[in-house]
Amino acid sequence: MVTVLIGIVAWVSVALGNPEAAVLAGGDDALTGGGELDLTTTVAAAILGVVQGLTEFLPISSSGHLVLFQHFLPVSGDPLLFDLVVHLGTLLPIIVVYRSDLAGIYTDVVHGQLSFWQRPGVRLLMLILIGTVPTGIIGLSFSDFFEGLLSSPIPVGVAFFFTGCLLWSTRWAKQGDEDETRAPLWKGACMGVAQGIAITPGVSRSGSTIAAGLFLGLDREAAARISFLLSIPAIVGACIMEFGHLSNPTPSSLIPLAVGFTTAALSGYLALTLLLLLVKRGDFSGFAWYLWPLAIVAVFSGLYA
Repeated sequence: MVTVLIGIVAWVSVALGNPEAAVLAGGDDALTGGGELDLTTTVAAAILGVVQGLTEFLPISSSGHLVLFQHFLPVSGDPLLFDLVVHLGTLLPIIVVYRSDLAGIYTDVVHGQLSFWQRPGVRLLMLILIGTVPTGIIGLSFSDFFEGLLSSPIPVGVAFFFTGCLLWSTRWAKQGDEDETRAPLWKGACMGVAQGIAITPGVSRSGSTIAAGLFLGLDREAAARISFLLSIPAIVGACIMEFGHLSNPTPSSLIPLAVGFTTAALSGYLALTLLLLLVKRGDFSGFAWYLWPLAIVAVFSGLYA
């Protein structure tokens, strides 16, 4: 897995090293500007979509990787439109994988045999809603602080190291037995706090929330389920906040946007499936061995820039 990720990083570096790819990530004639579509731009969109899809679900922090790419490569501008599209692409795998849970939420909210607050779908919905509150408060209250961390790879390296330690520590988490029907609502709030902290570039959202669930005594599948369902309002909310700052896409940008969305969705589905398999097997701490060397690279790149 580490070899695959390093290979992807190398391919992204090659792609973004091209002027067209740098434009794709925010130049004047890119996805949000004028410019003609060429093969390099489309390939770069595909590669960036794959990287976003993998790093969004694997516990290695998509935002932290973005900071490193922007530090090493001549990327300028603010690629809000492409960023929004690939994030929506990573939303699709969650909906597909957890479609039965989402349908269960709808069914139990509308009607059910048990009393309203005892219905499993209602309990799961409450955990998600309560968890979303601290995430939103942290995100809105410390948005300037989090944006400031994007300017240097040094704090990202520290965050990578922290994430690696957090993942490694899950080896000692006791096997929990609570699912979403038995977990008290305050545990959803705690996972929401973990998700809010994970806005920090370099701190993995999936890694932090699943680890929090494990240490709170949830069973592994429930921790993963709540974690990824909790990401739906977070992703949608972030996209809504950015929507007003977007430029109108040009006809030439539609194909790269579609490619980025598709590759993010497909790679995200593979990454989500892999992570769930590792969680069920009881160990996803091995990603620490990828994050720790990456942390060293990030810190040294900041010190000697």
